[in-house]
Amino acid sequence: MSVLNLKKENFEEEVLKADKKVIVDFYADWCGPCQMMSPVIDEIAEEKADIVKVGKVNVDENQELAMEYGVMSIPTIVIINKGEVEKTFVGVRSKSEILEAID
Repeated sequence: MSVLNLKKENFEEEVLKADKKVIVDFYADWCGPCQMMSPVIDEIAEEKADIVKVGKVNVDENQELAMEYGVMSIPTIVIINKGEVEKTFVGVRSKSEILEAID
C-alpha cells in the first residue's frame, strides 16, 4: 500500500474513521530530517500494510492540521487509533521504534 497524501479534506475519512491504526507523518519538503524519515515511513507502509495505514501531512500546506495535533517541530509522527492519538514522536526515529509503537 502506498503512503496517503493527507490534507484537511480527507483526514477525517482516512485517519479518524480508519479501521486500523494510522501513522501520520507531519513533514515539510525543505526539512532535512523529514527527508531522512521519508524512506523509513515508506518502508513501514509497504511492510505493514495489513495492520496499519500510513499517511503524510505537508505542514506548509496544512497548517491547521499541524496546529490541531500540536506539531511544533518536524518531523512529527503521530500514531492514531480509532480517532485517538496513541503515541507521538518528534524528530528522527528508528524504524524499530516506530514499529514497536504500532504492535
